[in-house]
Amino acid sequence: MLKQTTLKGSFSLYGKGLHTGLSLTVTFNPAPENTGYKIKRMDLEDQPVVDALAERVVDTQRGTVLANGDVRVSTVEHGLAALYAMGIDNCLIQVNGPEFPILDGSAIMYVEEIKKVGIEEQNAPKDYYIIRHKIEVKDDKTGSCITILPDDQFSITAMCSFDSKFINSQFATLDTLDNFEKEIAPARTFVFVRDIEPLLKANLIKGGDMDNAIVIYEKMTDQKQLDQLADLLKVPRLDASKPGYIQHKPLVWENECTRHKLLDIIGDMALLGKPIKGRIIATRPGHTINNMFARHLRKDIRKHEVQAPIYDPNEEPLMDNKRIRELLPHRYPMQLIDKVISLGPTSIVGVKNVTSNEPFFVGHFPQEPVMPGVLQVEAMAQCGGLLVLNQLEEPERWSTYFMKIDDVKFRQKVVPGDTLLFRVELLHPVRHGVSSMKGYMFVGDQVVSEATFTAQIVKNK
Repeated sequence: MLKQTTLKGSFSLYGKGLHTGLSLTVTFNPAPENTGYKIKRMDLEDQPVVDALAERVVDTQRGTVLANGDVRVSTVEHGLAALYAMGIDNCLIQVNGPEFPILDGSAIMYVEEIKKVGIEEQNAPKDYYIIRHKIEVKDDKTGSCITILPDDQFSITAMCSFDSKFINSQFATLDTLDNFEKEIAPARTFVFVRDIEPLLKANLIKGGDMDNAIVIYEKMTDQKQLDQLADLLKVPRLDASKPGYIQHKPLVWENECTRHKLLDIIGDMALLGKPIKGRIIATRPGHTINNMFARHLRKDIRKHEVQAPIYDPNEEPLMDNKRIRELLPHRYPMQLIDKVISLGPTSIVGVKNVTSNEPFFVGHFPQEPVMPGVLQVEAMAQCGGLLVLNQLEEPERWSTYFMKIDDVKFRQKVVPGDTLLFRVELLHPVRHGVSSMKGYMFVGDQVVSEATFTAQIVKNK
C-alpha cells in the first residue's frame, strides 16, 4: 500500500509576481499527514491560511486565484502542479504577497527544488480517488470540454485550437507522471501580443517580460501601435511586418504552448484534495473549464468519500471458502464470507453473495427479506478475523472474539441478489492480542453499512 508523502525539508524560491510585479518569496514546507495543500499569507496580520481546494477558486481570468474571505492568492497553478506531479500529498506553502512568483513561467524550478530537498514517506495510506466511469464537463460558450475515463494511473491529453497561423491546432500528452519533469515541467506560459494591452488595462501582467513568457505576435498591427506597446513594456521595438514568436529563449518544443496548457490542468487538478487515477482528455482547456471540472469531480469525490474495492469475479480469490473454513471456527449458517480477493498487512477485502436461500430470511422477513444488521457487522468482523489470523503462525489454532463495537451505521437495506464487498482495515497494530478495526460493507459503489470494532485474539484450547 502506497503511503502519503511530504517534503523532507523546506525550500524557498524568489522572483516577481506576474500580475503584481512585486518581489515575492514562496516557501514550501513539510506538513503532517492528511493536511493536503495549504497556503499561508505571511504578509498579512494573523497570517491567514487558504486551503488549496477547487471550491476556493474565485477567479480564473489569467491564472488560478484562491481565496478565503478577503484573503486571496494567485498564480498558484505551477507550484501546485509540481507538488502533485512529484507525488507530494501534504505541504504548507508560505508566501509574502498576493501571488506566487512567476519565475521563468514554468514549473521546472519547483521540481528541481523538490528533488534537492527530498521526499519523505509518512504513515497514513495515500488516498487515491479511482475513476470508475466516464465523467464529462462542457462549456458550450467556448467549446471547451474535459472528460475523464477509468485508467490504472493518472494520465492526460490536451488538445488546443488557437486563432493563429503559428499556433493553430496542437496536442500534448502525458502517459505517466514519471515523465512530468522531462516532458511538461519546462513548458512556459504564453501570451498573444493582441491580449497584452487589454491585460495591462485590467491591471494584470505588471511583471510579465520576455524571460517568463512566450510572446506570440501573429496578427499584424501598425508600427506605431506596436512601438507604443514595446515602450510600455520597456522592451526593444519590433518590426510590425514580421510576425512570429518573441522571447529570449527559443521554444523547447514546437507544441510548448499546449504542453503548458497540460501543466495548468495538472495544477488545477491538484485542487481536488486527493490524487486520482484516471485519464483526462481536455479539448480547448483553460483555467475556467479546469475549475468547472475540478468542482464537479469534487462533488463526486464527496459523494463516494469511501470508495468500494474493485471486484473482478473472473480473478482467482486469495482465499476460497475452504481455506476460510480452515481459519475460522464458523460453520453453516454462520460462515458469512465466501472468498477473500485482497489481503495486505493492514487491510482485507472479502465477498459474500446474498441469496434468497439464506436461513435468516425465513424469519427476517418472509414477505420482505432483509439481511439483519447484526449479521452485517458479524460478516465485517469475520473479515477482520481473517486479516489478523493470517499474520499468525498456525492461525488455525486461534480465534477472534468481539470486545467492543462502535460507530455502527446502516445506510441501506441488503436483500437477496446483492453481492457484498467488505473492506476492513486495522486502525492500530495488534497489541497484547487485541486489535481495533474499521469495516465497510458495499453493494456496488455504495456504502451500505460500517462499524468500528475491537476484537481479542485467543488461542484455542
